[in-house]
Amino acid sequence: QVQLAESGGGLVQPGGSLTLSCVASGSIFSIRTMGWYRQAPAKERELVADITSDLTTNYAQSVKGRFTISRDNARNAVYLQMNALKPEDTAVYYCNQDLTAVVAGLKRDYDSWGQGTQVIVSS
Repeated sequence: QVQLAESGGGLVQPGGSLTLSCVASGSIFSIRTMGWYRQAPAKERELVADITSDLTTNYAQSVKGRFTISRDNARNAVYLQMNALKPEDTAVYYCNQDLTAVVAGLKRDYDSWGQGTQVIVSS
């Protein structure tokens, strides 16, 4: 009943920028924390950034000063602005939304994940 649609990935040169978007669909009642994770080949999935309902943000040390996470509650969306991209940023990026949806008149909690969008940073 809840789906997350990601967009914005692609191929970019080192030093370039990309903006990732993730929009949740369904009867969303509220969204607590939204975040972005990434997984590089042969590595574990790691947190890139997240943002709480009161707009507190948290970033991985490797992306501080380069990435900015934001949210739009009216659109059930979370964004990741990525600047000064490096080859080591290459990974599949997954959005995550910890939310409550209304299903059959009942509130249900979901830990929802997007399908992943590929980011390749290469010259």
